[in-house]
Amino acid sequence: MQFIEATDKKTISDFHKLPFKIYAGDPNWVAHLKQEVEEVFNPKKNLYYSHGEAIRWVLYNDKHESIGRVAAFINKKTAFTFEQPTGGIGFFECINDKNVAFMLFDKCKEWLMEKGMKAMDGPINFGEKDRYWGLLSEGGDTPAIYSMNHNPDYYKLFFEDYGFTKFYEQIVYFRSAIDPPHPRLNAVAERVMRDKLYRFERLDKSKGEKYAEDFRTIYNKAWKAERTDFEEMKKERAIEIMKKLKPVIDEDVCWFVYHDNQPVGVYIAIPELNEVFRRVHGNLNLWGKLKFLWYFKTKPPRTTMGIVFGIIPEYQGKGLEAGIFTELGKIIQPKKTYDRILISWIGDFNDKMIHLLIALLQVVPYKKFITYRNVFN
Repeated sequence: MQFIEATDKKTISDFHKLPFKIYAGDPNWVAHLKQEVEEVFNPKKNLYYSHGEAIRWVLYNDKHESIGRVAAFINKKTAFTFEQPTGGIGFFECINDKNVAFMLFDKCKEWLMEKGMKAMDGPINFGEKDRYWGLLSEGGDTPAIYSMNHNPDYYKLFFEDYGFTKFYEQIVYFRSAIDPPHPRLNAVAERVMRDKLYRFERLDKSKGEKYAEDFRTIYNKAWKAERTDFEEMKKERAIEIMKKLKPVIDEDVCWFVYHDNQPVGVYIAIPELNEVFRRVHGNLNLWGKLKFLWYFKTKPPRTTMGIVFGIIPEYQGKGLEAGIFTELGKIIQPKKTYDRILISWIGDFNDKMIHLLIALLQVVPYKKFITYRNVFN
């Protein structure tokens, strides 16, 4: 068997083709868009290269058939925030052979140790946590979610048999968009809205930079309180995110909360794009874009996917979540735009948010993902 670094046209093509072998016959799998995956490994596109490095390999058998792939990376801004310097691995795909899986893990471990790392997290992304993050552990019998991992059950055994242990769990929650809100939700929302210092505002795409800055303000205050490996979001990054989302954002399901005109809460959702992307087979070339636009307009997604949900700490527990979803429901339920609401992803370390979602929205777990850690001996 032979490892080849994925740097040329042939190996990069094999890197993207391998999942089509692994998931042949799996009706719930949807290929990640190769153009978006390539952005992760492009220093001109991925800002993380300014403070990190990444490498990826394809593993071939004696017949030069691809049987595994993996990437390893170091984010120098977060690697040294843990008890031991910690790198990451991701984009793991492997045939059902534990020896092959262990070879892939060993390859990453060797490279990371050479760079001074003493542990590795995986599967994670060399980039934001909203995509390609965590190993699917529950919910593989439901359709894959856009930019989130979908994997065979045997991957979990490979990770755990190698010595990876759960670092934390991420949960995607489900709620019907058709069912009426719980009376308690309305009662809490009404109480909050009686305070005239609060304002619930629907996103306006024509004011993208304004909302990008409001989002950045909330993100930097809310997520810093929750994560030890937090990276402050820069203005340029917030604007970039908003520009990328603009073509698919539905203003009806994106809301900001202000207190005395200061941004204190945000919920951003997009249509569940995999309901359309499953038709482009992982390739958003010109033909893929045309197919996407056609189906997005003629058969739009019936699921809305909450990708950002945050309240800054001093305003948590005041009922702002209830206010957001009450206002959202007033818009989408009469229009009958969506059948389902998914909220992604809530870490198991965020007890407050989980309690609020279950108590007020009556959500139920839909998918679970595990972020593992392996500490080197």
